[in-house]
Amino acid sequence: MAFDPTRVDCWIFDLDYTLYPPACGLFGQIDQRMGQFIADLLGCDATEARRIQKMYFHDHGTTLAGLMHYHAIDPREFLDFVHDVDMSVLAEAPRLAERIKALPGRRLIFTNGDQPYAERVLAALGLEDCFEGMWDVIAMDYKPKPEPSAYHGLIAAFGFEPERAVFIEDSARNLPPAKALGMQTVWLDCASEWGDRAKDDAAIDLVIDDLPQWLELVCAELAGSPSLG
Repeated sequence: MAFDPTRVDCWIFDLDYTLYPPACGLFGQIDQRMGQFIADLLGCDATEARRIQKMYFHDHGTTLAGLMHYHAIDPREFLDFVHDVDMSVLAEAPRLAERIKALPGRRLIFTNGDQPYAERVLAALGLEDCFEGMWDVIAMDYKPKPEPSAYHGLIAAFGFEPERAVFIEDSARNLPPAKALGMQTVWLDCASEWGDRAKDDAAIDLVIDDLPQWLELVCAELAGSPSLG
C-alpha cells in the first residue's frame, strides 16, 4: 500500500495525541479525572476505578460509552468533569499550523472528545483557524470511533467523497472503518500506551511518527505534482 496525496481533497485529523504529543501530559490529566469520576460514581478505590475505566475503553471505544451503557450516566456531566484540565501544558505549534493551512482542499477534525474541549485544545495549539469543521462525540450521538456510524455521520454531514479523503489518527483501531469506506489512512505512531491496540496492517496505508515533518513532505510533493499545477 502507498499513500497518494494527489487523490486527496479532504484531510481528516484526529485530535488527542495526533495534533499534540503524549509527552505534554494533557491526556494524562483527563485519564486521572476519568478515574476519579468512576471512583466517585461507584464508591471504589483508584485501582478498581482504573480497571473499570480501561475495560470500558477497550470494550466500548471510550470510557464514556461504557459508563453510559452500564450506568446510564449524564454524558455532559462526565465530559465537563474530565475536560476540566490545564491547557497551559500545550505549546503553540506554528509549524504545524502552517503545514495544515497549506494542504489543498477541506480540513476537518474527527474526535471522540466534545467540541468545547476540542476548541480549547486547538486554541492552545494556535490551530483554531486551520479547520473547516468538526465531528465530535456529541454529533456521533455518543457512538464513538470505531463505531461505523461515526464515520457514516461524518461523511453525510460534510458531504465529501471517501475515496478523496485521508484520515490521520494515532489509534490504529480507529482506521479500519475509514479504510472500509474507501478513505486513505495514515497511522501516527506516537508510541502511546494503547496506540497500536487492534492494529490491522491491511487498513493502514502509511505509518508516520512526526506529523509536521510528514505534512511538510506532503506539501512539497503536491507543489511538484503536474496534476496540481
